[in-house]
Amino acid sequence: MSHNRDAALLAAKPWQDLPHSTIFRLRCIERIEETHDVVTFRFDAPGEPVRFSYKPGQFISLLLEIGGEPHCRAYTISSSPSRPYSISITVKRVTGGKVSNYLIDNLKPGYVMDAKGPAGGFNLVDIPADRFLFLSAGCGITPMFSMSRWLTDTRIGADIAFIHSAKTRDDIIFGPRLKAMAQNHRSFRLGYLLETGECPDWDFALALPGRLTAKALDLMVSDWRERTLYVCGPDGYMAAVAGMLTAAGFDMARFHQESFGAATAATGDEGADIGENKGESKGFVLTIGNMLQPLGESGILLDGIEALKLPIIAACRSGVCGACKCQVLEGEVERISEMTLTEDDKAKGMVLACSTRALSDVRLKL
Repeated sequence: MSHNRDAALLAAKPWQDLPHSTIFRLRCIERIEETHDVVTFRFDAPGEPVRFSYKPGQFISLLLEIGGEPHCRAYTISSSPSRPYSISITVKRVTGGKVSNYLIDNLKPGYVMDAKGPAGGFNLVDIPADRFLFLSAGCGITPMFSMSRWLTDTRIGADIAFIHSAKTRDDIIFGPRLKAMAQNHRSFRLGYLLETGECPDWDFALALPGRLTAKALDLMVSDWRERTLYVCGPDGYMAAVAGMLTAAGFDMARFHQESFGAATAATGDEGADIGENKGESKGFVLTIGNMLQPLGESGILLDGIEALKLPIIAACRSGVCGACKCQVLEGEVERISEMTLTEDDKAKGMVLACSTRALSDVRLKL
């Protein structure tokens, strides 16, 4: 790197000095093939260098145009704010995934796009601890990797236990970098649970067959009951972990989770169906202003809004980011997620469109 480039980086404008609502330009500078279906994209800011500042565990929202239609999706930042002159996201290919598959197929160094953020309360600044246990499955590893990198970069002797669940050893994301962390930091304990396939006899990590259980935790992290837990993965995984911990008598005040990859069933996008259908949506109609839209079987409000091609940002599509908040003026709905809603919001009829299901005809205000 030249002397002039060094000087430019030192003088770079911090990201946090810019308004939160600002749309940022990001330029892809590297793509890393993590596994057969997972890619990490690394970005910098085109033009004037920027020091990206965020809390480890947060996400950004990418603003894209695909086939002439605007799309917005949230992705956890997989890099660490301790390495501030670039920022990364890690994306998994999924069946029917509009945005994730587009990124994997088209995003190459030099590609420039817009983004908003950072945001998200699942992070080590807002949820501090002294002793950490990170539990993840699949692409839920991304916030845990960011958190681990930040801790090993900034806190000498940080007491970290990291247990990741994957189908096979070939599905492990960030494998070489996690291996380096485990080898270079004595207080970083790494373990893998491999659902199928051979469990290697590694000297840097303990690998066990099967899924996460209390017995497996006892073998891998004997003091896990004394730690603060951070959990991220598919909804089924997190529900199973929460049930296991509750049954084991764990203090759930020290349990923190981030939903990862839930989406509306009708979009066919990243993740699985959101929640259990407690009320069938039979021919319900969504009204916004003077526009009417029949809702499909899912009854999800966001589906109707997008069918009307009305402007709305739906970044996470799982009731986490709060970008699609709107107001129910008339009708009965089921809130599947209330994560970013205050009591005052709920009293005013505010809902998250991506995770709210109609139980009757609904009149909505965006």
